[in-house]
Amino acid sequence: MLFIAGKLKIIMYWVNGILKKTVSLNNRALHFGDGFFTTARLRHGEIEFLDLHMNRLILSAKRLMFNNFNYNFLYKEMLQAASFSSTYSIIKVIISRSDNHKLHGYKCKNDIEPLRIIYIGRLPKYYIRWINVGICMKTSVVRLARNTFLAGIKHLNRLEQVMISMWISKNEEIDEALVLDTDGNVVECCSSNIFWRYKYQVFTPSIHYAGVNGIMRQIVFRLLPELGYCIRTVTVGPEHVKNANEVFITNALLPLASVNSIDDCFYSDKTLFRLLYSHITNNKIQ
Repeated sequence: MLFIAGKLKIIMYWVNGILKKTVSLNNRALHFGDGFFTTARLRHGEIEFLDLHMNRLILSAKRLMFNNFNYNFLYKEMLQAASFSSTYSIIKVIISRSDNHKLHGYKCKNDIEPLRIIYIGRLPKYYIRWINVGICMKTSVVRLARNTFLAGIKHLNRLEQVMISMWISKNEEIDEALVLDTDGNVVECCSSNIFWRYKYQVFTPSIHYAGVNGIMRQIVFRLLPELGYCIRTVTVGPEHVKNANEVFITNALLPLASVNSIDDCFYSDKTLFRLLYSHITNNKIQ
């Protein structure tokens, strides 16, 4: 049990299928951020968009050269954790290369066994406010480095996002940040993807050089043509976003929130946000 801010908060952890809350201090995720993860929402005893989350884990494992990894074990362990969804509402899966006592530094064996960590917890309470009233944003002073090898996946090296979150916390009037890369192009937000609309054309940043291909981002790509909207990925500066008719963000836990303002630009149109939110939350996805 964890006691946070005087309140009891229980988080359940499994390590390689065993209910426990400890890992070795030699773990490579601790030393190097050597691994990847995904976070999903639990609903009615099931993991939402489980196939997409599994595909993300498979892609990350291939990109980061993880070998000797048994996805069947992981799949069963995730379903086991999901059975607690009457109390919990999110599940996070963390995969790292296991402890390695014989080799020092960055080097490791190609067939080292990955460590599977699963935990379940509750959704952030402020997400309800984000959905109901929308969010305010500013352009982050912290930018994302461009790296095609790591772009798109959710690797464990999240220091950039940590620094963006710290910057957000010093700006009490905002909820999220518009995040640019080191070339000044829009990439995403701190913990979400971003979309903006001009009439029936919808835009979202390319993630070729930086950013994460979020699960809800993939869902929105699938839904928009069915709803009569065109979707384009673009490499543009922040002014292209600020002049839009409507802006909204997505992540697998929200799943969507409308944007009320970015810096000194304001948005009142929530047409597409409401349409997408209805389809996603009412399971109208084919």
